[in-house]
Amino acid sequence: MMCVSLPGLSNHQMTKMITARSSLGNFCRYDFDGLGGFSSDCGKGKRYYMTKRLSISSMASSALVESPNSSRADFYKEVLEAARDKFTREISFQSKDKDISLAKALLYVAAEDEAYLAYNRELDARSIHNERKDISSPPDAHGWDSVEAMPMAGKNINEWLAELDTIAKEVEAELVPREIGCDLVEVLEAVNKILFESRGFKRLPVLVDSKCSYLHSVLGSGCASAILLSVIYIEVCRRLNLIIVGSRVGEDFLIWPPTGNPEELFKVTSGHSLFGVVNGKCVDDPRSRASDINSNSLLGLDIATNRDIIEIALANLIRLYWKRASRTNYGLMLTSPLRSVYKPDEKFNKNSGPNMPLLRPQELRFEMLILQDWHELAMMASERLLILQPHNWALRRDYGMMLYYNREYEAAVQELSICMAFAPEDEAEVLEPFVEKLHLMRIETSWKKSLRLANSTLS
Repeated sequence: MMCVSLPGLSNHQMTKMITARSSLGNFCRYDFDGLGGFSSDCGKGKRYYMTKRLSISSMASSALVESPNSSRADFYKEVLEAARDKFTREISFQSKDKDISLAKALLYVAAEDEAYLAYNRELDARSIHNERKDISSPPDAHGWDSVEAMPMAGKNINEWLAELDTIAKEVEAELVPREIGCDLVEVLEAVNKILFESRGFKRLPVLVDSKCSYLHSVLGSGCASAILLSVIYIEVCRRLNLIIVGSRVGEDFLIWPPTGNPEELFKVTSGHSLFGVVNGKCVDDPRSRASDINSNSLLGLDIATNRDIIEIALANLIRLYWKRASRTNYGLMLTSPLRSVYKPDEKFNKNSGPNMPLLRPQELRFEMLILQDWHELAMMASERLLILQPHNWALRRDYGMMLYYNREYEAAVQELSICMAFAPEDEAEVLEPFVEKLHLMRIETSWKKSLRLANSTLS
């Protein structure tokens, strides 16, 4: 079942989050999708264009000093940084694409997101302990000291990589009694049997559960987004010294073993073509463009690189978490505010600034901190995607709009200004009036902060 649905497509402002967290007392959020239990938002971060560094503000640091859980929280901060750095090194453009491990890169993605949620969980525990002194804090010992050793759903990164090795060995064991050597059809049928019969992997038609979007969760539960099933298929076959390639086809992602004779992939034996064995029922579904692929059109497809596949997985996360974060306004687009400002029949007049209303990101109402978590996770996925495509103006625009919705106006102005340098002329014209208004909002916000500080000093 290897038809892949493609979705469309963090400087954590911790001081602001601490204020929100403090106002909510000992409120703790529930576990969602098994990605780290309940959590809270607090602390302060520092954002870079190509990578993220989580650093605690003096306010957060002083709070953690009071906390018996401070060493755990500090460790998760370090894991956030280490996971991002190792992801960046894994997909570095100095590396050959064929040497990139899809599994490692996606497990580092999962580790960073898990560490972010675990960090918030520790801060929740600190808040509860500070408010209710009768509650004892959990023991401080971890038994692990690196991102690779951090447990995720019961196993660490190295153990999840070993799980892929185990699946490949199960395929080899399935092939032994058949005595068929390296017959391609038999090998692929054995892979299918282990994955979909013995292991029970299945693809959900609609991506609604984040468990299906992280490699370790998929390996543990068997429920997957289609792209991650493709990753598992590719990784298992690689361990069997069998190359599997793939390509985008409309909203699908198809995989197949490269061969000098593409016609053999479409020969029907036992009621199925080899192309159908690898890609599942989507090749027989008239609603899918995969059903139109033949040996001639297959040659015209662009083979996806490992970086391309990682980009698809990250795009999954962005769409999933943005949809959740904006659920109070169903169907809200990231670019909606741009179109409401830009009027193609009216050239933006800088002199009319005072008469032009300032936009406010009121479309997203983060009354519950868990919505903020989803927004932050979407931004983290967007940051990783920009590491892969730093000059993609559309990705940078979307990231800048996420900053805007998060009320990080200064950072949003910076990102959208960079975007304008890469964007086509017509898109830059749409962005220009919005960025100018955003700049005014940044100044206004700065004035209000200064005024509050002055009033606080006087009082």
